[in-house]
Amino acid sequence: MVRRNVGPANTHFSKQHFTNHMTCITTSVFDLFKIGPGPSSSHTIGPMKAAFDFLRQLQQLPAEVAARGQRIEIHLHGSLSATGKGHGTDRAIVGGLLGWQPDSCDPKALLGLLKDPLVSYSVDFQGKTTAINAQNFVFHRGRYDSPHANTMVLNLLDAEGQVLLEHEYYSVGGGFIYRKGERSDAGPECQPTFPYTTMNELKAHLLANNLTLAQVLMANEIALTGRSEKEIEARLDLIINAMHQAVRRGLRTRGVLPGSIRLQRKAPILFQQAKSLVQASDSFLIFLNAYCLAASEENAAGSIVVTAPTSGASGVIPGLTFLMKHHFHYAPRRMREGLLAAAAVGFLVKHNASISGAEMGCMGEIGTASAMGAAMLSYAAGGSIGQVEAAAEIGIEHHLGMTCDPIGGYVQIPCIERNAMGAVKAYNAYLLAMSGNPAMQKISLDNVIKVMKATGRDMSRKYKETSEAGLALSATEC
Repeated sequence: MVRRNVGPANTHFSKQHFTNHMTCITTSVFDLFKIGPGPSSSHTIGPMKAAFDFLRQLQQLPAEVAARGQRIEIHLHGSLSATGKGHGTDRAIVGGLLGWQPDSCDPKALLGLLKDPLVSYSVDFQGKTTAINAQNFVFHRGRYDSPHANTMVLNLLDAEGQVLLEHEYYSVGGGFIYRKGERSDAGPECQPTFPYTTMNELKAHLLANNLTLAQVLMANEIALTGRSEKEIEARLDLIINAMHQAVRRGLRTRGVLPGSIRLQRKAPILFQQAKSLVQASDSFLIFLNAYCLAASEENAAGSIVVTAPTSGASGVIPGLTFLMKHHFHYAPRRMREGLLAAAAVGFLVKHNASISGAEMGCMGEIGTASAMGAAMLSYAAGGSIGQVEAAAEIGIEHHLGMTCDPIGGYVQIPCIERNAMGAVKAYNAYLLAMSGNPAMQKISLDNVIKVMKATGRDMSRKYKETSEAGLALSATEC
């Protein structure tokens, strides 16, 4: 592959190694920002991908083993068992076993799966067909002794109940999965041009090579994916467009969201109010709230959204980018570069802490999204790398300890409004960072991510996407 030089003409890239290549960040921008159905990346997209992988393993079985297969059994543990029903985990797994994938499945068809618990679906492999319905699922509620907070085990059994094939999967947030025995941080065989694991290492690359943050992220993306710069730019435009499609759908769709809460959509009403107050000095904030609610309500409805970095937080960055495009009138290049800056922050949190609500609480989802959004706004506005880091740090710092306590296991209360609040915090973090001196910032982004990890480790599991405490129990009338 011919690597394009994305730096200044005749720039010599420093050969200094800032980190171990085996442990450096190798996540693609398009793994962080994924298009797929709501309402949850860890409970919907991840399980669908795991089930699709299990289907591929079934299809590779020796014919004589496959012929003995009689029943598929799915065991859900931890947060997947506690809130899997509300998040549609069982539907997603059935979809994956039918050969559906998140980026191409029909969200309406997905919502229709398992509506009738007696309806069965045919799973075909190696000339064998076995039926699956709601009876094939085992929810191990109240047990949290699994290796990861989001654990699922898929089995193929014979007529005597003997296991012919078994795989254990972990859904680690943002739609990322891995099988038992695999490294959770296993990346592609190729390595990034500028390896890093921390913000300090990333900044060292910028200084040593006289490159911008966007140039470093682009060079790494080219190395990791083999795509050209133009191809990557086109895909970034596609991601931004998918985000904005979710916002537009949410702004015009009224009615009640799926589930027993019977929550009314608010975004269309708020949008109309914002237009009537367009002359008010703070009207852009009302618009921002409407945009974030719109994308979040689409996610809650199981529609197509973009993980940013998760589905539960898929209203923050879409809302902010919609504001950047339609109110600040930023050019496409600025939008792309801002999204790359957001990705850099998302990579750092994912690599050094977690973006999973089941591990970090909502600070892992909304907190990360808010920090990513703050960095994006600062970078697009021409901020220095110090200001970008300060904005991201402020965004995380003021979400530390935030619980993940969805009512009924649905990504609705408090999740939808929390996206709007996260976006407003991102905007304020951007203002604080741009108006201050980064040299006066006492807490670094690397340090606050360490604090985030420690806080998540110490937080009671009742507040980590299990619906066992907090708001999940305070509104029983829902």
